[in-house]
Amino acid sequence: MIQRIQSLYLLLIVIVNAVLVQWAELWSTSMGKSVFLEGELWVAASFYSIAALALLSILLFKKRQNQFVLNRLNIILNLFLLGFFVYRSLNLSGETDVSEKGIGMLIPVFSIVLLVLANKAIKKDEDLVKSVDRLR
Repeated sequence: MIQRIQSLYLLLIVIVNAVLVQWAELWSTSMGKSVFLEGELWVAASFYSIAALALLSILLFKKRQNQFVLNRLNIILNLFLLGFFVYRSLNLSGETDVSEKGIGMLIPVFSIVLLVLANKAIKKDEDLVKSVDRLR
């Protein structure tokens, strides 16, 4: 289970979205106050649901097709979170809320890249199993 490369990618997603996001600054306001995860409830719920989906995907290592679909769902959730961060950083009224972007805004990008790499490895495993079944 954990020796497969896609499981390592997914474990890295769990660590980044559940643990590292606690210390990463999301953004700074125009008054210089740093906003972390505990200030935004639904953003925290999004990060934790991304980590939970990745953990569930690790546990579905015997069902590669379900793992693949779950990773795609996780990519969509990351895209929504990334879209919120882009909207928040480029708000229409100018410099009212978000003054400086933090490293926490890039976490969905890292997660998307790792999920794509995991899906490529899952597809490679599935093709290998199909080719072995063909030889029987």
